[in-house]
Amino acid sequence: MNNLLSAPLQLPCGAVLKNRLAKAAMTEGLADPMNRVTPELLRLYKRWAGNGFGLMLTGNVQVDRHHMERSSNVAIDGNGGLEDLQRLAEIGRQDGAHFWVQLNHTGRQTAMDVNASPLAPSAISLPMAEAGCGQARAMTQEQVADVIRRFADAAAVCRETGFTGVQIHAAHGYLLSQFLSPLANARNDEWGGPLENRARLLLETVRAVRRAVGADFPVSVKLNSADFQRGGFDFEESMTVVSWLSEERIDLLEISGGNYEQPQMAGMGESADHQGKPVTASTRAREAYFLDYARQVKPRASVPLMITGGMRGVASMNEALSSQACQVVGIARPMCTHPDSLGKYLLNGDRQDLPSLERLLEIPRDALGPDIDDATFKRLESFGVLGWYCEQIERIGAGLEPALDLTVLEALQNFQQHKADKTRDWARP
Repeated sequence: MNNLLSAPLQLPCGAVLKNRLAKAAMTEGLADPMNRVTPELLRLYKRWAGNGFGLMLTGNVQVDRHHMERSSNVAIDGNGGLEDLQRLAEIGRQDGAHFWVQLNHTGRQTAMDVNASPLAPSAISLPMAEAGCGQARAMTQEQVADVIRRFADAAAVCRETGFTGVQIHAAHGYLLSQFLSPLANARNDEWGGPLENRARLLLETVRAVRRAVGADFPVSVKLNSADFQRGGFDFEESMTVVSWLSEERIDLLEISGGNYEQPQMAGMGESADHQGKPVTASTRAREAYFLDYARQVKPRASVPLMITGGMRGVASMNEALSSQACQVVGIARPMCTHPDSLGKYLLNGDRQDLPSLERLLEIPRDALGPDIDDATFKRLESFGVLGWYCEQIERIGAGLEPALDLTVLEALQNFQQHKADKTRDWARP
């Protein structure tokens, strides 16, 4: 079989990806106290850039410094640091690669140490104490308009500093995803109620970003296939939003799913398919969490699709590309453990499978105490796994090698300590 990963792809705006392999977004947490690019972030991406990706995506660049997943996120919010952004863009563009910025606003999923009363569609806080998020405040009309402006302004800065595209994050329970979900959005104005109103913020944001960057600059969206919660943003609603995004002529749609409460994006969460039906262990073990959804949504999507999550073999990646289920394959977590040449090995066919670390990423059931219920244990386990990968990213940024002997429990403890150490002093300008 020809390795279709190496084939170029022309996007609707006319830009060309040199191949179909992408480094997907992962939150880095390496910004300075002003939320600007640091030497550690440059060092991290210098290693990743040597993999030969056609596309790399940054992780979680925030458009509002008062709404961040953690206080060490990079932000584009009038906080300066443009020369360092230019240095980062230059590193990511090496060898003709595209380098896009993932733009985000965390809404009610803002860390409490960043903002104890974050803005949200409605005053419905995240019902998870372990997530450490603040008490949500319902946004005014003016605040909704300000969010749209912030995305557009940040996208313009991305183009000015040398990045080659942007991705609008509308998945994983962050603000744009919150507006889509009836569980988080109880508004009764033009931003809530029927799906066309709940999707209005996303669509208006896409339009504003497009106006800010022009017709020839790639604009992508990351969208949940579903929230995997009863009464939330579901499979059929997601399919409809895909149709609307296609009409907006976005350049790439990345399919993901879940949120802090149901972390399917981490390969965890409840065992149900996109339509809420239970699945078997063999089905859960299959590659590509969201590939089945992509096959179903393709007839409604007139834009290229990107799938990230679960595909671990060159054969399955090629099968997904040849079947037109997707046009771009994203890999993320393996880059935290094998940061240097894994992409080139896949593109050249020198390696047929990505490394598997599942056996290392488990917390013994009794390690968190006997009184924790199953749902809480699963969520803490998922945060621990996320913390494990964040720890590897921090090590790479510091010029160290990944620590594969680190346990998930240790990572969970370390991650919480790192968050405490990096809490922002909001008296700073």
